[in-house]
Amino acid sequence: MRGLDSDLVYLASENAREKIKDLSLVLKKSSPRLKYTLKLLEREGVLYNPYTVFDYSYFGLMLFRVYFKGGYISENDKVEIIKKLQENHYIVAMYELNGEFDLAIEIEAPNPSRFNKELKKVASLIPSLNTFKMVLNVVTHLYPRTYLIKSQAVALNAETEIIVGGDRSIELFSTSEMMVMKALLERPRLRLTHLAEQSELNIKTASSILLDLRKRKIIKGFKFLLDVNRLNLYKFRVFLTLHNISQEREDEMLAYFRGVREVVQVNKTIGDWNLEVDIESTDKAKIRHLITEMRERFKEIISYFNLIEFYQYYERAFLPKYLFEQYEKEKVEKVTKVVPDLEEEKVN
Repeated sequence: MRGLDSDLVYLASENAREKIKDLSLVLKKSSPRLKYTLKLLEREGVLYNPYTVFDYSYFGLMLFRVYFKGGYISENDKVEIIKKLQENHYIVAMYELNGEFDLAIEIEAPNPSRFNKELKKVASLIPSLNTFKMVLNVVTHLYPRTYLIKSQAVALNAETEIIVGGDRSIELFSTSEMMVMKALLERPRLRLTHLAEQSELNIKTASSILLDLRKRKIIKGFKFLLDVNRLNLYKFRVFLTLHNISQEREDEMLAYFRGVREVVQVNKTIGDWNLEVDIESTDKAKIRHLITEMRERFKEIISYFNLIEFYQYYERAFLPKYLFEQYEKEKVEKVTKVVPDLEEEKVN
């Protein structure tokens, strides 16, 4: 898009619930102008699929990432496959790749057995993608897209690293908390009035629950996906297998990634490789330079390296829908019970 305000794209994508008036203060632009521009960015699909960053590990869930490769899939078949995959309430993310793998999905499940059952369902839906590799995600580091920042004022308001997963104590949540999270899973940008309505709570209670969930770091942020193709960005995932690595050297590697503006995500995994590093840039040569630098700096611990280009995200979330099914069922049962009671009152 011509004349794109990359500072606005950065701020909106890193905090999907940011208020227009706050954006106006940072960017020194009028609220009506910013409101119009944001609507345009969403209408054009530059910003899409807002999502809430929940830390799934507090729910006792495990995240498995599956990479499929196989034969050619037509556009019509792809649309149908994605539609069917979206019906699976254990799948939290799916995206298309260019290279060794064609499609990747992320499944959150309480245990490996449940994951295996859901994977079999998926495999039956896409027999054309007959080969796959899977890894267990241990922890994810999300870094802000600071490479988009142009102004010093925005740099001073830059978001910080978000860590999701890892070793957490499982928490129990009240029905009210689950209903607030369900509403934010489905519609992350809900304002408090509508959040309270969706959660069947008063505004004060809904607001208090949201603040508490953020304070306890159950909810860690609200973001937008970016269409890297519309923005003329290059996005790659680097797969690294490491050996003879000490904790000190691993910490040095993570510190290095934190310092590289183009690194937007690092996944620590168990499986055929140990790390997945997502790199984005407006300059493909810059990505090549960074990869060369990384391989040189950590050459004694990198035993395997692979690079695959991202094409597009189709879905992204941090909690599976199945977690909330029992609460939705209870809600329906409650309504079903109330209606006959009202009918009985009319008769009497």
